[in-house]
Amino acid sequence: MSAERGFLCRHDASNIDLPDAWGEAASVARQLPNILPSGSIRAFLNAHLPGADDCSDASSLSDAQARMATVHYSFMVQSYIWGEESCTDRLPACLSVPMVALADRLGQQPLLTYSSYVLDNWALIDPAKPIGLDNIQMLQNFLAGQDEAWFVLVHVAIEACAGGVLSRFAEIQAAVDRGDAATAQEQLEQTATIWSQINELFDRMPERCDPYIYFERVRPYIHGWKDNPALPNGVIYEGVERYGSAAQAFRGQTGSQSSIVPSMDALLGVGHAADPLREYLDQLHEYRPRGHRRFIDDVRATSTLRAFAQKVQSPGLNEAYNANVQAVADFRSRHLEYAASYINKQGKRSAGNDTEVGTGGTPFMRYLKKHRDETQARLL
Repeated sequence: MSAERGFLCRHDASNIDLPDAWGEAASVARQLPNILPSGSIRAFLNAHLPGADDCSDASSLSDAQARMATVHYSFMVQSYIWGEESCTDRLPACLSVPMVALADRLGQQPLLTYSSYVLDNWALIDPAKPIGLDNIQMLQNFLAGQDEAWFVLVHVAIEACAGGVLSRFAEIQAAVDRGDAATAQEQLEQTATIWSQINELFDRMPERCDPYIYFERVRPYIHGWKDNPALPNGVIYEGVERYGSAAQAFRGQTGSQSSIVPSMDALLGVGHAADPLREYLDQLHEYRPRGHRRFIDDVRATSTLRAFAQKVQSPGLNEAYNANVQAVADFRSRHLEYAASYINKQGKRSAGNDTEVGTGGTPFMRYLKKHRDETQARLL
């Protein structure tokens, strides 16, 4: 995590060169927008991808190379499963073996996650200018087009903006530890100001991402195969020895895999009731990059901000604390509104793109509302 980029990758993804067969596979992946409309993506990938043995060991790749290769392979995995008229529950070895090798290398799951969809899948248009919606591009696409890119790039811009909030966590806790309510208040006032900018960025989603286009041409490719009606038993990863012939079930990428809001929950002491919907939250935590999980866990283990504010009873500190809680609640409210307009109100086209099931396999309307309400309940 950095103040300038938040949880976004620190490397310049557009300048990462992949060696040998990994590079050949990346070239194949870049052709997805041209081939997916044909409806014959599986034959294309089977015919043009390197063999499983050529990409079975990711240990020699640098972290940046492994992340970039994961972006390309995860898009091809999703395209193979969802890219034709009917989905398939079998992933060929030329995709499954490299995908699992990369997942093992990075400590993540072998399919598209938020990190490979958003965090590692962008580049600056002008390297001399800052990250902003007017200066970023998406590197790997499914169908391509404005709506797909805007959906991802709004998330990229939000992640970058959030760096200014996350980088203040240590100073906030340090102020709490020394009993410095004035500094804690000052820092929280600054984070609340940045949160207003984050929410303004989120408000821009409808500008260039139409709900119908999102549902019909963006969302179908990002589903997973856990709790998905179209793949009730999961997917068989052919050629992966430890899986054998047993189908595997993994949750699809979702904005709920972003680490920003869970980090804020940890800092502010926002908890979520132990019930089936909380189980989804805990499961999605395992789909984040290892370092991001550690950051959230460490903040939750060490933050005493809420207890300090309750003890001090400073009107200014309470107001600054509440401003951050409300900002996160507002963000969750907007997420809930988008879920309704971009998904819930759209036509139910297929079991794999259900209006009641999130891309992560969750009952998203109840899930999002519950967490929004639990956030608001923590106002002092």
